[in-house]
Amino acid sequence: MIRVHHLEHSRSQRVLWLLEELEVDYEVVVYRRDPETWLAPASLKAVHPLGKSPVITDEARGGRAIAESGAIIEYLLEHHDLDGRLAPPAGSDARERYRFWLHHAEGSAMPPLVMRLVFSRLGKPPVPALVRPLGRQFAQGVEKNFLGPRITELRDFWEAELDGAAWFAGEAFSAADIQMSFPLLALESRGGLEATPRLRDFLARCRERPAYQRAIERGGEFSLGKH
Repeated sequence: MIRVHHLEHSRSQRVLWLLEELEVDYEVVVYRRDPETWLAPASLKAVHPLGKSPVITDEARGGRAIAESGAIIEYLLEHHDLDGRLAPPAGSDARERYRFWLHHAEGSAMPPLVMRLVFSRLGKPPVPALVRPLGRQFAQGVEKNFLGPRITELRDFWEAELDGAAWFAGEAFSAADIQMSFPLLALESRGGLEATPRLRDFLARCRERPAYQRAIERGGEFSLGKH
């Protein structure tokens, strides 16, 4: 039995989706974010010392804890995708693309999006009221001179890479698409996909998959729009 320690509105949504695609039996343990700080609860540290999500425990292997999205995906595919349904064949061009997107999602895509979220909160509680105006001014400068251009560059790159391909690794859906869904959903939740028809179509195809719909039923829809 796989136990998913699922933090609401987090990367762990992808793990639920992957498990549904693999048709693996699993249990969900839900954790709620602090409404003021939007941080994960301290109780997650009882599962893994970093107290972050996603993290899974494999009860069939003595409660072994596996953290980090990419590591979790590789672990689940290694143990539960023996026929290779969600990864292209080794040595193929599609496999090279798959490997790139699997790591790009967290290595290059998510850092500026997380920074944007952090800076957007500098003008809100729990930042002291007297400091909030300076926080907002600083955040606006960072957004204009660094984050905005960088995120636009990434978004345009993703849009171009889907020219003529249904999925990020090629014509076949793979775990790389599950991995890439999170930065796109994060960008979409802040209105960042208006001029990207291929990315919007990609998310529409993701949402049409029965496994995605089952994952949403289990873990809830992802959103950062109101925070």
